[in-house]
Amino acid sequence: MGNLVLEALCKRYGSSTAVERVDLEVKQGEMVALLGPSGCGKTTTLRMVAGFIPPSEGRILIGGQDVTRRPAHARDTGMVFQSYALFPHMTVGQNVAFGLEMRKVGRAERDGRVMEALRLVRLDHLADRLPRQLSGGQQQRVALARALVVNPAVFLLDEPLSNLDAKLRGEVRMEIRALQQRLGLTTLIVTHDQEEALTMADRLVVMERGRVRQVGTAEELYENPTDPFVAGFVGRCNLIEGRLEAPGGFRAASGALLHCDVEAAEARPDAALLALRPERIGLQPDAEGGGRVAAVTYLGAQTEYLVEQDGTSLLIIRPTPTLADPLRRLAVGDAVTLSWEAAAARLLPAAT
Repeated sequence: MGNLVLEALCKRYGSSTAVERVDLEVKQGEMVALLGPSGCGKTTTLRMVAGFIPPSEGRILIGGQDVTRRPAHARDTGMVFQSYALFPHMTVGQNVAFGLEMRKVGRAERDGRVMEALRLVRLDHLADRLPRQLSGGQQQRVALARALVVNPAVFLLDEPLSNLDAKLRGEVRMEIRALQQRLGLTTLIVTHDQEEALTMADRLVVMERGRVRQVGTAEELYENPTDPFVAGFVGRCNLIEGRLEAPGGFRAASGALLHCDVEAAEARPDAALLALRPERIGLQPDAEGGGRVAAVTYLGAQTEYLVEQDGTSLLIIRPTPTLADPLRRLAVGDAVTLSWEAAAARLLPAAT
């Protein structure tokens, strides 16, 4: 086992840049998620680490060893692909054993390691089945066992849950995280799913157009985004254009005056956006209120309200009210009052 270090890693295709100077350290036993929209460079970065794509510039170090120019099979990594990539004509056991055979591991040791890997994912009783005889979740666990059986220094996961249905995705997500923590695996995972990244990873790397926008824990990125892209991509967020007019006052482009933290305003004189999380906004029916309900969307455990106030639209998310709660009777057109703590409103620079 060891850590993974990326130093100024770049990938260019002619005049097009897919990845631009990524610097990152994944510590021993840590799970880090590369998160971003399609085409942001996260999968290209993972494939450079795996050795499937040569970098244009930069270095890749595993356990302190420079592996930048080593072929994929000599990097001491284990990879789980989005499509599982199981051999259909091989049994579960043979699929898991394949990597060991390529490494010339003896038959006795190989059989023991295969069964141990299958026990880890609770599939040792299905060693003689073919992939087509397994469910999607079971096939994904076979792919996990195949990556683990070689005892990799770095564990790589490329959108490992995207082919599973929602219920199964949640179950396998917990299994992967528990297994990673129990074995102390240094892990890099690629995903576009926010919930997947927030619940599985120790730290997140948010990427856009080949660049890293912010690195931090889920809480750091959610509570303290450094720019509008991160604020809008990690969770739901109201992003309101405008300018600081006075300490603690933010004048929206619509003309509405919204309050914010005085100290934050002094620290961010260039603020051009106010970021406000929907669940931080208080909502009360009020015949004299300045807001009007434009839409109400019931989502089971929570309800979303779209409110128009002084020409500004704000999304509010609240736990679905009980039958006795006045919010339960809110309907489109009703007058309401909005409130939030000043510290909940984050000030951000203009989008770049």
